[in-house]
Amino acid sequence: MAQDDIISKMVVLHSTFTLPSDLVIKIYESKADVTVKETCFGLIIEGKRQDVDLVAKEIRSLDPNRIFIKERGVPPGDPHRCRAGRGGGAKPGFHMHEIEFTLLPFITEALEEIERGDVFEKKVKSPRITIEYLKKIIEEEGGKEV
Repeated sequence: MAQDDIISKMVVLHSTFTLPSDLVIKIYESKADVTVKETCFGLIIEGKRQDVDLVAKEIRSLDPNRIFIKERGVPPGDPHRCRAGRGGGAKPGFHMHEIEFTLLPFITEALEEIERGDVFEKKVKSPRITIEYLKKIIEEEGGKEV
Protein backbone atom coordinates (compact mmCIF):
# COMPACT_ATOMS: atom_id res chain seq x y z
CA MET A 1 0.00 0.00 0.00
CA ALA A 2 1.53 3.24 -1.15
CA GLN A 3 1.11 6.48 0.75
CA ASP A 4 -0.53 8.10 -2.27
CA ASP A 5 -3.24 5.41 -2.58
CA ILE A 6 -6.74 6.89 -2.43
CA ILE A 7 -8.61 5.51 0.58
CA SER A 8 -11.80 6.16 2.52
CA LYS A 9 -12.25 6.00 6.27
CA MET A 10 -15.49 5.94 8.18
CA VAL A 11 -15.65 7.99 11.36
CA VAL A 12 -18.39 6.80 13.70
CA LEU A 13 -19.29 8.98 16.67
CA HIS A 14 -20.63 7.96 20.03
CA SER A 15 -20.39 11.30 21.76
CA THR A 16 -22.70 13.62 23.61
CA PHE A 17 -20.47 16.65 23.15
CA THR A 18 -18.73 16.18 19.78
CA LEU A 19 -20.80 16.59 16.62
CA PRO A 20 -19.91 15.56 13.06
CA SER A 21 -19.84 19.28 12.18
CA ASP A 22 -17.16 19.85 14.85
CA LEU A 23 -15.00 17.22 13.17
CA VAL A 24 -15.63 18.66 9.71
CA ILE A 25 -14.48 22.10 10.91
CA LYS A 26 -11.34 20.56 12.42
CA ILE A 27 -10.62 18.80 9.10
CA TYR A 28 -11.13 21.99 7.11
CA GLU A 29 -8.84 23.85 9.52
CA SER A 30 -6.10 21.28 8.86
CA LYS A 31 -6.18 22.25 5.16
CA ALA A 32 -5.63 18.60 4.27
CA ASP A 33 -6.41 17.60 0.70
CA VAL A 34 -9.34 15.31 1.58
CA THR A 35 -13.03 15.04 0.78
CA VAL A 36 -15.41 14.88 3.74
CA LYS A 37 -19.00 13.70 3.73
CA GLU A 38 -21.32 13.69 6.75
CA THR A 39 -23.34 10.50 7.26
CA CYS A 40 -25.96 9.34 9.72
CA PHE A 41 -23.20 7.73 11.83
CA GLY A 42 -20.52 10.41 11.49
CA LEU A 43 -18.25 11.08 8.52
CA ILE A 44 -16.52 9.55 5.54
CA ILE A 45 -13.09 10.94 4.73
CA GLU A 46 -11.52 10.26 1.33
CA GLY A 47 -8.11 11.20 -0.03
CA LYS A 48 -4.51 10.11 -0.21
CA ARG A 49 -3.60 7.63 2.51
CA GLN A 50 -1.11 9.92 4.26
CA ASP A 51 -3.62 12.82 4.33
CA VAL A 52 -6.55 10.69 5.53
CA ASP A 53 -4.44 8.96 8.19
CA LEU A 54 -3.15 12.31 9.49
CA VAL A 55 -6.64 13.86 9.63
CA ALA A 56 -8.09 10.73 11.25
CA LYS A 57 -5.42 10.82 13.97
CA GLU A 58 -6.07 14.53 14.61
CA ILE A 59 -9.84 14.23 14.95
CA ARG A 60 -9.69 11.04 17.03
CA SER A 61 -7.51 12.89 19.54
CA LEU A 62 -10.48 15.20 20.25
CA ASP A 63 -12.38 12.41 22.01
CA PRO A 64 -10.54 9.07 21.65
CA ASN A 65 -13.04 7.00 23.64
CA ARG A 66 -16.02 8.13 21.57
CA ILE A 67 -14.66 8.55 18.05
CA PHE A 68 -14.17 5.30 16.16
CA ILE A 69 -12.49 5.07 12.77
CA LYS A 70 -12.20 2.24 10.30
CA GLU A 71 -11.01 2.00 6.73
CA ARG A 72 -13.74 1.60 4.15
CA GLY A 73 -13.50 -0.85 1.28
CA VAL A 74 -14.97 1.41 -1.38
CA PRO A 75 -14.89 5.17 -2.06
CA PRO A 76 -17.99 7.39 -1.72
CA GLY A 77 -20.13 7.30 -4.83
CA ASP A 78 -18.97 3.84 -5.91
CA PRO A 79 -21.69 2.55 -8.29
CA HIS A 80 -21.83 -0.80 -6.49
CA ARG A 81 -22.72 0.91 -3.20
CA CYS A 82 -24.52 4.06 -4.32
CA ARG A 83 -28.28 3.85 -3.73
CA ALA A 84 -29.03 5.90 -6.83
CA GLY A 85 -27.50 3.23 -9.06
CA ARG A 86 -29.07 0.36 -7.12
CA GLY A 87 -32.62 1.66 -7.06
CA GLY A 88 -32.76 2.76 -3.43
CA GLY A 89 -32.79 0.90 -0.15
CA ALA A 90 -30.11 0.53 2.48
CA LYS A 91 -26.50 0.36 1.32
CA PRO A 92 -24.70 -2.96 1.75
CA GLY A 93 -23.19 -2.96 5.22
CA PHE A 94 -25.63 -0.42 6.65
CA HIS A 95 -27.34 -2.94 8.89
CA MET A 96 -23.99 -4.12 10.26
CA HIS A 97 -23.13 -0.49 11.06
CA GLU A 98 -26.42 -0.25 12.95
CA ILE A 99 -25.49 -3.27 15.07
CA GLU A 100 -21.95 -2.00 15.66
CA PHE A 101 -23.36 1.39 16.66
CA THR A 102 -25.42 -0.18 19.46
CA LEU A 103 -22.21 -1.69 20.90
CA LEU A 104 -20.30 1.61 21.08
CA PRO A 105 -21.56 2.59 24.58
CA PHE A 106 -20.06 -0.62 25.95
CA ILE A 107 -16.76 -0.05 24.18
CA THR A 108 -16.63 3.55 25.42
CA GLU A 109 -17.34 2.43 28.97
CA ALA A 110 -14.61 -0.23 28.81
CA LEU A 111 -12.07 2.25 27.43
CA GLU A 112 -12.88 4.71 30.22
CA GLU A 113 -12.52 1.96 32.85
CA ILE A 114 -9.09 1.11 31.46
CA GLU A 115 -8.07 4.78 31.60
CA ARG A 116 -9.20 5.03 35.23
CA GLY A 117 -7.29 1.87 36.04
CA ASP A 118 -10.38 0.00 37.19
CA VAL A 119 -9.66 -3.69 37.29
CA PHE A 120 -12.51 -6.09 37.67
CA GLU A 121 -11.80 -9.67 38.46
CA LYS A 122 -13.99 -12.13 36.69
CA LYS A 123 -15.51 -14.58 39.11
CA VAL A 124 -14.98 -18.16 38.05
CA LYS A 125 -17.82 -20.52 38.85
CA SER A 126 -16.84 -23.83 40.27
CA PRO A 127 -17.51 -26.73 37.92
CA ARG A 128 -20.74 -28.62 38.47
CA ILE A 129 -18.91 -31.91 38.82
CA THR A 130 -15.63 -32.64 40.53
CA ILE A 131 -12.62 -34.07 38.74
CA GLU A 132 -12.91 -37.22 40.83
CA TYR A 133 -16.50 -37.76 39.72
CA LEU A 134 -15.54 -37.16 36.07
CA LYS A 135 -12.73 -39.73 36.38
CA LYS A 136 -15.22 -42.20 37.83
CA ILE A 137 -17.60 -41.68 34.89
CA ILE A 138 -14.76 -42.19 32.40
CA GLU A 139 -13.61 -45.38 34.11
CA GLU A 140 -17.17 -46.77 34.21
CA GLU A 141 -17.95 -45.85 30.61
CA GLY A 142 -14.49 -46.82 29.32
CA GLY A 143 -15.17 -50.49 29.78
CA LYS A 144 -18.39 -50.47 27.78
CA GLU A 145 -18.53 -51.05 24.05
CA VAL A 146 -20.26 -48.53 21.88
